[in-house]
Amino acid sequence: MEQIVRNIWNSHQILLASHENPDGDAIGALLALGLFLESIGKKIIMYNASPIPAVYNFLPCVDTITSKLNSVKPYDAAIILDCGNIDRVGEMADKISRIPVIINIDHHITNTLFGTCHLVDPEACASAALVFHLINEMGGKISKDIATCIYTGILTDTGSFRFSNTKKRTFSICEDLMSCGVEPFEVARHVYGTYSLGRIKLLNMALESIEISPNGKLSFMTLTQKMLKETGTHPEDADGVINYARRIEDIKIAVLIQELEDNHPATYSNGSCSTGSCSDDKYHVSLRSNGKIDVAKIAMAFGGGGHINASGFTTKAGLGELKNMITEMADKNSELCIAN
Repeated sequence: MEQIVRNIWNSHQILLASHENPDGDAIGALLALGLFLESIGKKIIMYNASPIPAVYNFLPCVDTITSKLNSVKPYDAAIILDCGNIDRVGEMADKISRIPVIINIDHHITNTLFGTCHLVDPEACASAALVFHLINEMGGKISKDIATCIYTGILTDTGSFRFSNTKKRTFSICEDLMSCGVEPFEVARHVYGTYSLGRIKLLNMALESIEISPNGKLSFMTLTQKMLKETGTHPEDADGVINYARRIEDIKIAVLIQELEDNHPATYSNGSCSTGSCSDDKYHVSLRSNGKIDVAKIAMAFGGGGHINASGFTTKAGLGELKNMITEMADKNSELCIAN
């Protein structure tokens, strides 16, 4: 923390970036830290390679996040948020990695500890929570706007405080955020209260695709490019649909298989991690656990990573082959995948 604070104070122009296909935590952490750094006079730019899901349009200054970077030469520091490795920022990863100081702020257990200095805590409920601690460490004031962004990150990454990463200190942070002006009802109303018709149609298709493994322990859900085109939706509209497959009785692991665009860099879902963006990958796979299986170990076997209960990877394998491989790995290595 001390080294990160020192590097921030010594930097003049700072690039902030979070992972492709951002979730609430990636967006909330990015905005919160960006707004704070601006408030102390730093020149910053907030970058994300993907479109911001419409559900987060209510967040302050969300329209200032750019998806285009012409050059990284002006920046003497980069802060990478909610990324298990730097490749998660997308096609600009190689250029961003050349910025003199790379600050890595993340809570994924599979984080590679890339960069100049790291604030990586797998026990943290969200990367936004780490931003909260960093701002406090710097003696900063948390405005209502900053607090709203942090709270959104925590709310979404804990599954509305339902996931096992919800700890006593999670509520302590949220209590402080409410003192800064956060209105939980308003945040929840925006995040969970409104869906486009296209997203509802996509959910219906996803539910119809559900298959259960022969042993009854895995559920598979598939989303294709055809489904997205027919419903007029985008990959970010699939955020959260895997939870329906996870809630099926007796299911230990839910698997969401998303077909990637042809000749397009790999895209990702909430909680996932990958070794890179490969244009010839066919699918992105998201894994969710019932809390008793460590799906990060399964994801790592395929070159991905993430959290114990939420992980992912990309693959070139065909759909049938992929389902068989995941089922076989879960069967043969179940004793290795039990969460501690």
